[in-house]
Amino acid sequence: MSDEPENTGTETAGQSQSWNVRIIDLSGASEDDTVEVVKDFMDLMHANAYARAYVRDSIERCRVPGATSKEVLESWFAFGENAEVVDAGDDGWKSSTELEDFAANPATDMERDWRAIDPRRLVDDDEISGPPDIDEDDDEDVHEVIRH
Repeated sequence: MSDEPENTGTETAGQSQSWNVRIIDLSGASEDDTVEVVKDFMDLMHANAYARAYVRDSIERCRVPGATSKEVLESWFAFGENAEVVDAGDDGWKSSTELEDFAANPATDMERDWRAIDPRRLVDDDEISGPPDIDEDDDEDVHEVIRH
């Protein structure tokens, strides 16, 4: 028996939970509808935000000019991708709570930018500390860093 606390699906003080988001192919193109599982979110709020933005983007990719909200949803259910936070229970974001609103109201670029909060793209401060120290006499490998 493990000394680890049981995963109840919610975060509690002192308990570290690693959250995952399952991406689901709604087209039924494969036997297992799970396209991928995105791991290592900072917290449940981060996983929920990612799942929401991912679905928002998927719906927008299914939207065609002049389509009604019903047609947008039909297209999404036929060709889109859903996202769900694994083991989050009632605390996890659910697409079903916002689908009608998403279909009726086109998203802004920011609302659908799941890539900006993808945990696979986040870097530690140590990774952006700058170029390694180099010998000043050997400027063959020196590159100017331009910051805006």
